[in-house]
Amino acid sequence: MSNPYKEIFKAPGAMGFSAAGFVARLPIAMAPIGIVAMLSQTHGEYWLAGAVSATFALTNALVSPQISRWVDRLGQSAVIVPTTIVSVLAFFVLIAAANQDWPVWTLFASAFLAASMPSMPAMIRARWTEIFRNRPELNTAFAFESSADELVYIAGASLSVGLAVALFPEAGMLTGTIFLALGTAAFVLQRATEPRVRGSEGDVVQGSAIRQRPVQIITLALIFVGSIFATAEVSAVAITKELGQPNAASLVIGVYAVGSFAVGLLLGALNPRMALHRQLLIAVIVLAVTSLPLLAAGTVPTLAFAVFLSGIAISPTFITAFGLIERRVPESMLTEGVTWVMTGIGIGMALGAFVSGWVVDTYGAHDGFWVSVAAGAATVVTIALGQRSLAGESAISAPGQLSQPAE
Repeated sequence: MSNPYKEIFKAPGAMGFSAAGFVARLPIAMAPIGIVAMLSQTHGEYWLAGAVSATFALTNALVSPQISRWVDRLGQSAVIVPTTIVSVLAFFVLIAAANQDWPVWTLFASAFLAASMPSMPAMIRARWTEIFRNRPELNTAFAFESSADELVYIAGASLSVGLAVALFPEAGMLTGTIFLALGTAAFVLQRATEPRVRGSEGDVVQGSAIRQRPVQIITLALIFVGSIFATAEVSAVAITKELGQPNAASLVIGVYAVGSFAVGLLLGALNPRMALHRQLLIAVIVLAVTSLPLLAAGTVPTLAFAVFLSGIAISPTFITAFGLIERRVPESMLTEGVTWVMTGIGIGMALGAFVSGWVVDTYGAHDGFWVSVAAGAATVVTIALGQRSLAGESAISAPGQLSQPAE
């Protein structure tokens, strides 16, 4: 049996844009935590570090879908180049402001402008779609990208903090900014794989991709999934600290990502033929059920096992969600549609961290996992109620969009 991952990289240019894209998206994980690590050391105030980091993260969540909308209209190179230049320059100003103790407003202003950083995961998936549109290899490519996203969040955050602590406060942010500049440049230079700009192709699609019902359903569902992801991290830190083994938190969180990473690769290799909307429903049901053992974890080993178990459905959920976006969103809106889903994950992580932190402070470390249970149930309800739309059976999803048949 041939290796499906080896097969997808036989496509001309696939290895090049995927490698460049991996480097270019490391700042997605490095920047938010890197800002906190940098400012907490240079200014000694965690509230300030958190506020500046939140300014960057929330602004990027709002701006990146609009950037991707312009990418769909004008092409990747025409939009990625200027927005990345603005982001890189703003990051350098932020680093200088932290190092030179410039006024506080310069920190917020530069973080706000740095948020023009484009959504590289969406750009990469758009290129895979251009190569394998309506072919089974696309599911394998999406599985690879979901696993790569896991590595980005694991490696990026650890690298950013590690450099800031080991070398100097600005080291993590400086490295992330260099990755953004060099990775994006290498990505843009590969013009052969850049998706062509598509018109509405007879559908007379108007407005934003978020008006498409499948995008609304999947984005809402992945807000809940992002909450589960963040809750696992916050609660793991709180519980291991309560158990007197705070250093075990990194191991527990790493196990969470390993479970998701392994199952995601397996799903991509198997490439099941079941309709994607049904695959997604099964994945979120598994996600909800596997969150229940977290409530009973009372030791570090049982916590690690429960967290591993709860992570097995994360990548399958992402893979099938992005596959549905590719099928249900008009080609002229694909990049924006993918970006809205990525934005949903980010919003969910921010909300999950906040809510679970409040629950832990108010009720105790173990009760934080009730946020995961509630979010898991909400995910199942959202996807179950949206099955008809996700199957492409609704008459009209949004003004001007024609229905598409189920797989």
